[in-house]
Amino acid sequence: MGEDQREALQKRGFPDPMYHPPMKEGFQVLTGALGYTGKAVAERLLERGVRLRTLTNSPDRPNPFGDAIDIKPLAFDDVDALARSLDGADVLYNTYWVRFNHRLFTFKQAVANTKTLLDAAKRAGVRRIVHVSILHADQADDLSYYNGKHELEDTLREIEIPHAIIRPGVLFGRRDILVNNIAWVLRHMPFFGIFGDGTYRLRPLHVDDMAELLIEHADGEGNTMVDAVGPEGFSYIELVRTLADILQVRRPILRTWPVLGLAVSKLLNPFLRDVIITREEIKGLMRGLLDSDQPATGRIKLTEWAQEHRETLGHRYASEVGRRITRTKAYEQL
Repeated sequence: MGEDQREALQKRGFPDPMYHPPMKEGFQVLTGALGYTGKAVAERLLERGVRLRTLTNSPDRPNPFGDAIDIKPLAFDDVDALARSLDGADVLYNTYWVRFNHRLFTFKQAVANTKTLLDAAKRAGVRRIVHVSILHADQADDLSYYNGKHELEDTLREIEIPHAIIRPGVLFGRRDILVNNIAWVLRHMPFFGIFGDGTYRLRPLHVDDMAELLIEHADGEGNTMVDAVGPEGFSYIELVRTLADILQVRRPILRTWPVLGLAVSKLLNPFLRDVIITREEIKGLMRGLLDSDQPATGRIKLTEWAQEHRETLGHRYASEVGRRITRTKAYEQL
């Protein structure tokens, strides 16, 4: 780490990365600190002076934290190694998951891997687990994403470690996938297709608010479950129109059959080297599974944030597959 980077981190309140205190009881562990949600959580924990370790599949990604964070492998194939990495940890924040089935990663593997991680946490005597799930995880077992999250919520209860289950729907900010790529389509495509009538609703939450919520629920002894939703709600078509107005772009917004919209997205997938959206994601969106009537858990309004970032929002496409298979670049570059 260069001297300039070291000084920059210290000015932001991070501990001196040249000091290497030994890990001891009371430190915290976070999966994916070099990724998306995990990076936002790591920043806040380090600002609070927390002694932090991350478990990651991507140790070669750019590390903005330098030696301020201890990096260990997310060794799903070795539960004993995972347990050693968790030994003495006070809290485990688990953000690990996959968005869809792919030849290189599947929901089935993600469920099995997470169960291994939870088993290792139990062996290691972790005091509390803060686990990222999904809104309405127990209400859509016919959809693999939701079924997997439901199974893991049940597993977490069975291992009897005090825990908090945080259930987000849509996250935005820091070059997220959904909101950023809606903006990208509005900027670069001749029209925008809406699945069905577009009246199904969602309540996006900023990833920084999500990070604060996770940390807030690291304290406490009992089990909690929280719907993680932002202060603004939209129908899907309202969200698209709002973003188009903020970006000051004019595009026809066309209602179409879901099967046709999916077919069009599949035609674009090879050019983008990504999976834009899946059949199951369309079903979950149209059922309103990304909405909740619970009180807002965040304060950052999507409309205000998008207005502030309109010069850069959607200029680059954010690739889910790229982030999974290219493990030497930062998420923001993919």
